[in-house]
Amino acid sequence: MTSDVRLRIALPVIILAQLFGTSLWFSINGVWLSLSSEQGFTEADLGAFTLAVQLGFIIGTLSLALTGLADRYKASMIFCISSLFGALVNALFILAVDHFMLAWLLRLLTGLCLAGIYPMGMKLVISWVPKYAGSALSWLLAMLTLGTALPHLMRGFTLGLGWQAPLFTASVLAVLGGITVGALGCGPHLPATARRAALSQGLSALKIPNFRSVAGGYFGHCWELYAFWMLVPLLVVRPVTESNWSLSSIPWLSFALIGIGALGCLAGGWLSRAIGGFAVARFALISSGLLCLIYPLLTVLPPFVLLVVLMLWGITVIADSPQFSALAAQVAPADNVGSSLAVMNAVGFALTVPAIWLVSYSWPVLNEWVSWLLLPGPLLGLLAMSKFDKEKRHDNT
Repeated sequence: MTSDVRLRIALPVIILAQLFGTSLWFSINGVWLSLSSEQGFTEADLGAFTLAVQLGFIIGTLSLALTGLADRYKASMIFCISSLFGALVNALFILAVDHFMLAWLLRLLTGLCLAGIYPMGMKLVISWVPKYAGSALSWLLAMLTLGTALPHLMRGFTLGLGWQAPLFTASVLAVLGGITVGALGCGPHLPATARRAALSQGLSALKIPNFRSVAGGYFGHCWELYAFWMLVPLLVVRPVTESNWSLSSIPWLSFALIGIGALGCLAGGWLSRAIGGFAVARFALISSGLLCLIYPLLTVLPPFVLLVVLMLWGITVIADSPQFSALAAQVAPADNVGSSLAVMNAVGFALTVPAIWLVSYSWPVLNEWVSWLLLPGPLLGLLAMSKFDKEKRHDNT
């Protein structure tokens, strides 16, 4: 394959592989109704499995930064191996479901593998199309969003089959994604290795005021995002039951309300060309924060209105993510972009753990009012972003 052909197909290959690989992330959540019915799992168990993935992702990203793998080895190789191993441990969950601790451990390992998919996907995009990082990362995060929603869609298509079918399908997709990225390889626009790859190199980016400001905004975004995605199947129960719809509509609605965030990512990427990624990220964080605040007050409204509000929330909760990633890549030290992004991801995802724990364990008591527990994320993120200096955004690249 010639270099020109690889350049033309690089972005489509990476974003499709990201879609396939990240279908592992919420593969359990997509079949939750069946699992809870057959295995007797509770909302707290759903939170525990979701937390396992998040913890695995944190351990994985920190390991990448600590060992220097993110900058010492090819991102395409890490992506490929992580996808293949992630597919394996996801499929093994089917056999281990009767043994809670073993199943939990397999979800932890799934998160560990995702650490080699999501951050490395960002680095691969930057290595191929650095001039269009904001727009390209919008596509990448759109695929992450669709990948998160994909298990719900697969469950909708397989309602006549056991919950094992969509889980196994996610593993097959991850294998395909890993193989295609492995064949593609890395682009020419990032150094193949760092001069001194270590956790300290990734942490050193936090000494840069603009990187710290962008990272702070991202941290607040992370507090809200994954807890909201976990809540979606629970939030749609009210409008579904009040509309007298079948519970079989929940997977379809969950896919729609999470997956529509892909449009938010793409619209944000398009807007970033006109008003800049920083403005897009700030507007999205303000919007999703307002929805955290007002949603419990809107539950008295008709079911259709609630679904529209959830749709808007699904769009705005993720629209800022690609812009944070692009901004962070721009202001991070150029020879340690991988480690810097790995550290930022690790800290951000560490914050998803208490958020998910709070909302999953508080849901039986608070129901929709748990959205107020997500509000500190957008508020503190906006506070951090207020210290961003646009005049110095390129000083450290």
